[in-house]
Amino acid sequence: MESYKANQIHLGPASCAVDLGDGSERGPYINQDYILQKLGRPHRAINLMYCYYPLDEGFPGRASVVHANPSVSFAWDYPYDDYFTYKGGLIGDKDDEPFTYMRDIRRHGQDVLLTLTIDPHVSDEHLIAIAKDLTTFGRVSLRINHEATGNWFSFNRRCTYQEVADFYVRFHKIIKQYAPNVSTILCIGGIENPKSEEIVMEKEFAEAVRATDIWSVDKYMALHWGWPYDIAEPGGKSHKRESASEVYEMTRRSYERFKYLCDGKEKPMVMSECNADGDVTGPYDQVDMIRNFCECIKRDPVHWFSGFTFYQFRDDGRLGLEVSDPNNASVGIEQPILSAYKDIIADPFFSPSIEVQDEVSFPAKLRWGGSEDSDGVSVPLTFSANPHFAEVYFDEELLPLNLMMEINGRWFYKAPGTKCIDLMPAFFEKPLTEACELRLNIFAPPASGENDPSQGQDWQTNYYSVLPKLPTVRLRFAPIMDAKPEKLLGK
Repeated sequence: MESYKANQIHLGPASCAVDLGDGSERGPYINQDYILQKLGRPHRAINLMYCYYPLDEGFPGRASVVHANPSVSFAWDYPYDDYFTYKGGLIGDKDDEPFTYMRDIRRHGQDVLLTLTIDPHVSDEHLIAIAKDLTTFGRVSLRINHEATGNWFSFNRRCTYQEVADFYVRFHKIIKQYAPNVSTILCIGGIENPKSEEIVMEKEFAEAVRATDIWSVDKYMALHWGWPYDIAEPGGKSHKRESASEVYEMTRRSYERFKYLCDGKEKPMVMSECNADGDVTGPYDQVDMIRNFCECIKRDPVHWFSGFTFYQFRDDGRLGLEVSDPNNASVGIEQPILSAYKDIIADPFFSPSIEVQDEVSFPAKLRWGGSEDSDGVSVPLTFSANPHFAEVYFDEELLPLNLMMEINGRWFYKAPGTKCIDLMPAFFEKPLTEACELRLNIFAPPASGENDPSQGQDWQTNYYSVLPKLPTVRLRFAPIMDAKPEKLLGK
């Protein structure tokens, strides 16, 4: 394969990005190898949900474990939020959660989206420690005390809304000083009343709207918030349902109000949790609602919507692409929404762009800036027909590399030490119907999952690798041996 001409390529943003929630109070973290095999492509970012209440008795134990109580009848009826607990900050254990998962996410060519609920009473010392934790993880998005205009999280029960808003601004300023690679996400209610021109708690949160890097709302087109303590049934009071178009319109109006509060300045607008709860809709309407919502995004001639996070990959209820097997939580049961979701993220509108640039020579320097800004190499391959074998081999010189590769719309991960990657899954769902040329696109995220401070002044946002040469590609367009004539039994 060394004789092939290769080009530099640039990985850029989608028209509308898609992120994925992986783990929360409703389900465990699922490793990125499994998710990549199930969905066929990486996401812009993976959302992890954690809490930090270091001043509380029992922390860092999970609230529902250390404060177990049979009288609890609501998911948030614990002294602090029932997320998995953040082991960094002044606890200082970066060999534990969420850092092990953050490294897994970045190795697989995705950015980290960290949702963190925090006790607003912690000192600046705690916040500075958290900021310093995040400096090596590239272009992190940090969603601080999300759904902050609600009344269910512990930070809202401990503080006034003004205090919660002021805490957000305080933490944002610390992030900008100590972790400039991190972007902050303000997730509040937005406009929730169709007759209102103002966002919820506008007076209290106006300064936070102006300070933050990214605006966000969480919108479930259907939600059963009584889970798991009751069952959604007709006439019940613990669930709701809206239309996709209503949700989209209220989100658009929220964006316009955020912009108004910033004197017309535009910032990225995302929906940090998006789904329709299968407890309310059932499995089939859930598919229709998610499709309809994505069509609303695509049909809008003004592309103000930057991206959404599907909540979530595997769920113990019905908010996942898979639901957890009640007999074995390590097993996922695929839902109809998974197939529809694969179609959505394969749509070019929701897929990252890859731009082919000038010819490149070897050794080639590759830059990983993140899932929306990276430089790799691309090799044209000639296919005379649909392949029977398509493999990439890595010799000793290439063995240490950590790579993400794409061909025919399907992405593959090569871990350090892996000698061969089978590309045939790229042709199972999308077989070739005629001869053509396809490009094998190669990128190199950091093998450790973290950036290297020794690489230069831009080390916090860029990671560099050297590809000494191209790997070897094996293509075969027929079985290795011809079939022998078959004699059917009984004939």
